[in-house]
Amino acid sequence: MIKNIPIVLIILSIFQLAHSQDTVTVGLLLHEKGSYDEGYVLFSPMYNTGTYLIDKCGKLVHEWNSNYQPGMSPYLLPDGRLLRPAVIDHPVFTQVGKGGLLQILNWDGSVDWEFMVSGPDYMQHHDIKPLPNGNILIIAWEDVSANALDMGRNPQYFNGQLWSEKIMEIKPVGNNMGQVVWEWRAWDHLIQDYDSTKPNYGKVEEHPELINLNYSAFMGLSDWLHFNSLDYNEHLNQIVVSSLQMNEIWIIDHSTTTDEAASHSGGIYGKGGDLLYRWGNPAAYKKGLPKDQKLFGQHDPRWIDKAPPWGDSILVFNNSNGPYNKKYSSIDILCPPVDEYGNYTSSLPYLPVKQAWRYIDSIPENFYSGSMSGAQMLPNGNIMACLSIAGDFVEIDTAKNKVWIYKNPVDDRGRIPQGTPPQLNSVFKCQFYPFTFSGFTGKTLPTGDPLELNPFPYKCELFIDTVESIKIREKVSFLIKAGEHFIIDQSLSDFTATIFDINGRIIKRTENQYVIKSGDLKNGLYLLLIQLGDGRREVYKFCIQQ
Repeated sequence: MIKNIPIVLIILSIFQLAHSQDTVTVGLLLHEKGSYDEGYVLFSPMYNTGTYLIDKCGKLVHEWNSNYQPGMSPYLLPDGRLLRPAVIDHPVFTQVGKGGLLQILNWDGSVDWEFMVSGPDYMQHHDIKPLPNGNILIIAWEDVSANALDMGRNPQYFNGQLWSEKIMEIKPVGNNMGQVVWEWRAWDHLIQDYDSTKPNYGKVEEHPELINLNYSAFMGLSDWLHFNSLDYNEHLNQIVVSSLQMNEIWIIDHSTTTDEAASHSGGIYGKGGDLLYRWGNPAAYKKGLPKDQKLFGQHDPRWIDKAPPWGDSILVFNNSNGPYNKKYSSIDILCPPVDEYGNYTSSLPYLPVKQAWRYIDSIPENFYSGSMSGAQMLPNGNIMACLSIAGDFVEIDTAKNKVWIYKNPVDDRGRIPQGTPPQLNSVFKCQFYPFTFSGFTGKTLPTGDPLELNPFPYKCELFIDTVESIKIREKVSFLIKAGEHFIIDQSLSDFTATIFDINGRIIKRTENQYVIKSGDLKNGLYLLLIQLGDGRREVYKFCIQQ
């Protein structure tokens, strides 16, 4: 046996606590067969300055430290660096969700790039999105108080301050510079039916591609639209953004120039920066009643990868359900009526009439986060959700069973001991990255201890059954003639040897057996995994040949 081969391969079993008499307050709470364990989970606790990468056993794989709290969603870049917005102060934009500073951290935690996205009348907040071209999409508040009434805002709904929203595409330059290469402003796409002497006057119901300046679920708030998340579809070259106050998701064209994005024409869809599609609350454009509303304070719309059955569908975390903010959340999938070219059917109100798929807990109030949160579809069709307020990460399988629950053990005090209830351990949202993610290539990814302090002893093993999810950072190949056998290093103890075929099926598994016969293996390529009792794992690729 060749020793000390680094790999990323984990084996699965049911989570068991060795000290069941102790109260588990944080960390791994549930790990059932069916959990998708072939990757890592990234998150930044809201009231802490750390960012953590854990495996599905809740064990620390890597961490980054910063001088700033997150603002608010971190992402790994394809080269393994960490893109992280950070919170800075601002005299106007003071509420939770603010950011204002973008950073790119190297694997060792050093700052590779830093750029302030904040000025007297604007500030980055909530979510960002790294683009395939290396640029970064951000959402930013924009102070439009000075001309709010001149644009037709009803004075009854104006408290002296009004914030609009814009989306900016920023190109990192050097170590501390950024270039705004594209911009879209909600303020360029308004309609109002309050004052015929003011700009943008018209019939709201006849212009669903525009934003009703005098509609909001919370009319007196300065944060009139409150964008809280966005995503990008490279195939369609479109952006989806969530407006909490409108209880809608909107889709806009990213193929436009900045000038076209400020107009009503141009771009591959011919509509400039007008809304291509919107969904969730037809009353926002006067095409529905309260009973027609489908989204309530939603977060994190994400396009599902272009693959059946959900290609170009949108996954969204629906925070509350019903006009009276019932105390339960759902995960919804909607299938917009879009063709292969990215054109949407213009039937009003916008279709579909209802969600194509929903997850609601069997006891609805047991799955609830009144604000923030998000959901992500995993490669096997499971969905991982972040219930932000409680700091809970929950994985739901395709049969709608909970198969994994993890509670963030890092709060405003730092990493807390197991058995201690967390205080402020909220997480805006988490991200799952598979073993095959390009950013892990060449990186050392040791499995450490559970993230919480003083963890209770427990046994958690992860299992994979597809070769595609085995990422071998240093491959060792060898040849065995048919009928021969393996000799395992006899200095080892407490180990398991598993042989996989090229399709990921387990062919043979032995425990503490030093001689493994291979006579029953047919010609072909195989993988041999040696899993040691101390947690070390080694893998070899071998070929059986006559």
